[in-house]
Amino acid sequence: MTDARPDQGPTSGVTPHLTIPSRGASAAVDFYIIAFGAEVLDRRLADDGERLMHAHLRINGSSVMLNDEFPEYSGVQDVRPAGVTLLLQVADPDAWWTRALVVGGAEPVMDMADQFWGDRYGVLRDPFGHTWSIGGPTKGA
Repeated sequence: MTDARPDQGPTSGVTPHLTIPSRGASAAVDFYIIAFGAEVLDRRLADDGERLMHAHLRINGSSVMLNDEFPEYSGVQDVRPAGVTLLLQVADPDAWWTRALVVGGAEPVMDMADQFWGDRYGVLRDPFGHTWSIGGPTKGA
């Protein structure tokens, strides 16, 4: 199913929705543009005019949504992401990996390498605490 109203976000499937700690959502959008070639489909500030209430990005053909944390609603402040890894399956994993590390400021968690299952694969953490794995064909494939 296609997005009926792309300005509202996806209408089917599963879409990651990231909460960014410490009022970092606007910087996260900028990072995802540089590191992962994100396209911004929607970006809205909260009523306070400072925090990002909603952003809808397209990364490698898929939607990712994000927002600043709002502790006044959740009761939690400075949330650190854990337990989820977002997978980017791409044609040239080394190029994506290098761009995220060098240009974007991510840090390696598991170095990019050829894996036993046949992919070239590595894991990194973005500057906002979210874990991303990048995979694709090995260089000889």
